Amino acid sequence: MFAVESAAGLRADSVSLLADAIDFAGDAANYGLSLVVLSLAVVWRSRAALIKGLSMGAYGAFIIGHAAWNAFTGSVPDHPTMGLIGVLALCVNVGVAYMLFSYREGDANMRSVWLCSRNDAIGNMAVIAAAVLVGGFGAGWPDVLVALIMGSLALVAARSVVQQARRELLAVG
Repeated sequence: MFAVESAAGLRADSVSLLADAIDFAGDAANYGLSLVVLSLAVVWRSRAALIKGLSMGAYGAFIIGHAAWNAFTGSVPDHPTMGLIGVLALCVNVGVAYMLFSYREGDANMRSVWLCSRNDAIGNMAVIAAAVLVGGFGAGWPDVLVALIMGSLALVAARSVVQQARRELLAVG
């Protein structure tokens, strides 16, 4: 999905699709890291969660900056592409979130994976809504708004994961 959304986001000039594409790439790395540390001691799982939380924060800050740039330039994305790719990404993310639902209250490592999937599905619904609004208004502000929301969700999730990981690391001393 990273490659599909990246290509579509560039073609459509959509910052919200690009935001979702970058998020897909980050999630794939986070899922891989989660699998690597799954059977390790809690200290390693907490360290991995801390890294994931910090990377979510960096992603959120980058997306907010990129959205501000698109607002400044006033670009209007191709709304049919946004909507089609948004629906495809939503189907993928709902499937992943469904598989991870029972792990949403686990340790920081598993919670970070759940939060990523949940945030992705929410982001996809927002991209679809933005596509409808871009088409209806003929303006780029819905795309920018969705990207700002996605960046903010990443910052909030990052804070939660980093705080829990730090508590776990302090507990194991």
